[in-house]
Amino acid sequence: MYKDALRSAALLAEKSRKHAGCIAYDVFMSTTRSDVFMICETWKDQASLDNHSATSEFKRYSKEMAEKGQMKIERFEF
Repeated sequence: MYKDALRSAALLAEKSRKHAGCIAYDVFMSTTRSDVFMICETWKDQASLDNHSATSEFKRYSKEMAEKGQMKIERFEF
C-alpha cells in the first residue's frame, strides 16, 4: 500500500513539473522511516498553484495517496 502511494506521488511530481508556474516539485523519502515521504512544491504565484490544484492529475493522484495513507499539508510562504 505504501509503495502505491509513493508511486502516485512520483507520477504527480513528474506531471506537475510541466505545469505553468511550477518552479520545483520533488518527492523526498525519510531516512529513518520507510513509510514516510514528503512532497515539496514551489510555485511562481497563487494563481499557478490554484491552476495546478484544479488539474485532473492532481485530483487523481492526491485521492490515490489519501486512500493509501495519512496526508498532512503544511504551507510556507516566503
